[in-house]
Amino acid sequence: MARSRKPEKRTWPPDPKYASPLVTRFINNLVSRGKRSLAERIFYRAMDIIAEKTGEDPLAVFNRAVNNVKPSLEVKSRRVGGATYQVPVEVPQRRRVALAIRWMKAAADARPEHGAVDKLATEILDAAKGTGAAHKKKEDTHRMAEANKAFAHYRW
Repeated sequence: MARSRKPEKRTWPPDPKYASPLVTRFINNLVSRGKRSLAERIFYRAMDIIAEKTGEDPLAVFNRAVNNVKPSLEVKSRRVGGATYQVPVEVPQRRRVALAIRWMKAAADARPEHGAVDKLATEILDAAKGTGAAHKKKEDTHRMAEANKAFAHYRW
């Protein structure tokens, strides 16, 4: 049965150190088994490493990294008749950020370095430069959408 109203969109409070809701979203994604203080420590130490390595404002580097990883298109499966098509669709803004955060976290986890702080710092730096696994994931998603452009008329 359909809902009578849409649920409220969640708003995130700004984090205490950088006063950025985006940082809060990222830290929330890092939290595992309820250990929020550990997730905050990992993120803030990674930001300190970024500040050391680049000499720039780490928040600016982080924002640039998230913007470089945000996808604008993705494919969704659509069943028409007996066939399933990969239909390219535009990604809503909130989902873009959610995907970028998820991809950056997954790419950092998969890195070969030792320690979560080093993994996260190097992945953020790579994403800010336009390289790294998270950026590659975005490029692959866009390439998939571009390849299936012929099925765009099945969009719903």
